Amino acid sequence: MSATRSRANPGGMDVLSVLGSNVRPLRERKPPWFKVPPPGGERYRELTELIRSENLHTVCQEAACPNVGECWERGTATFMILGDTCTRRCGFCNVKTGKPTWNDPLEPARVARSIARMGLRHAVITSVDRDDLPDKGAAAFVGVIRQVRRQAPDCRVEVLTPDFQGQEMPLAKVIAERPDVFNHNVEVVPRLYPLARRGSEFARSCRVLALAGELGEGEVVTKSGLMVGLGETHEELVQTFAALRAHGVRVLTVGQYLRPSERHLPVVRYWHPDEFAALERAAYELGFDHVAAGPLVRSSYHADQHVPQRRGGVGPLAASA
Repeated sequence: MSATRSRANPGGMDVLSVLGSNVRPLRERKPPWFKVPPPGGERYRELTELIRSENLHTVCQEAACPNVGECWERGTATFMILGDTCTRRCGFCNVKTGKPTWNDPLEPARVARSIARMGLRHAVITSVDRDDLPDKGAAAFVGVIRQVRRQAPDCRVEVLTPDFQGQEMPLAKVIAERPDVFNHNVEVVPRLYPLARRGSEFARSCRVLALAGELGEGEVVTKSGLMVGLGETHEELVQTFAALRAHGVRVLTVGQYLRPSERHLPVVRYWHPDEFAALERAAYELGFDHVAAGPLVRSSYHADQHVPQRRGGVGPLAASA
C-alpha cells in the first residue's frame, strides 16, 4: 500500500512524531473496565437473524460494539446504508475503503421494514462517506427517513452523516425531512485532524453542525462525538467541547479509541472512568443538554435518552431506564 494511503502512516507521516513514542502495543491486556458480558440472549439471536435475512449492515455488529446487547434490549440500533466501502481512509476506522459500487434503490424500504419488525423506538441511520456521489449520499438518508415515518411512525430517527464535503444542498435535503436528531461526529480534537481524519476539516464539520441547527429551526437536535486515546489533553477536549457548543451542538458523546489492527493508529493511553466523569462534568458546565462519556461509550450509546420517546422500550433494561 502507498504510504499516502496508509491509515497507520497517513501521507507518509511519522505518526510517533505526533503521538510520541510511548504508545500502547496492539496486543495487551486491556484495563478491567473494558470487560462486559458478551451478547447472546434470545432477542439478540432473533434480531441478528432478521438483519441477516434482510441483507442489512448494522454498525452494532460490524464494529463489534460492546454495547450491542444492551442497546438492542433498549429498543435502539444503528444501521449503515450506502454499502460498506468508504471513499475516505481515517486512521482509526475499520471500514474498508476503495471505490464504492453499492447502489440499491430499495435499501431505504428494507431498512424501514426491519426497524418496524424489530420494534425499535429509536433508530440511528449512518453511512460510509460517499464522496463519489453527486449528492454525497443525501438522497439515501432522505429515503430512509421517509420510509421509517411510513412504516414505523412511532420510531424516532437519528441520522449520523458524513460532512457532505461541506456542501449545503445535500445537508438541506436531509434536514428538510426533519430527523429527530442530526449527528455528525468531529471524532478527534482539531490538532489531530491531519493525523486521524485526512480529507476532513474540523472547521467544516462545525459549520455543518451549525447549519443543521439553523435549518432545523429548533425541531432537530444536533449532536456530535469524539474519541480519546490519541494523545489529546483534558484541556484540548474541553476547548473542543466549547467550540461545538458555540456552533449550537446540544448532545455530546465521548468514548475511548480502541485500535482495530496494526494497520491503524496506535493507542497512546486508556483514559480512566474517573477522567471521563470529569469530562462529562466539564461538558455539562458548558451547557450541553445531554452528555454520555465513558470508556465504552459510542456515538449511539443510549441514543434513545437524548430526545423524548413516543413509547417505552422492549426489554427489561428499557423498562428500568
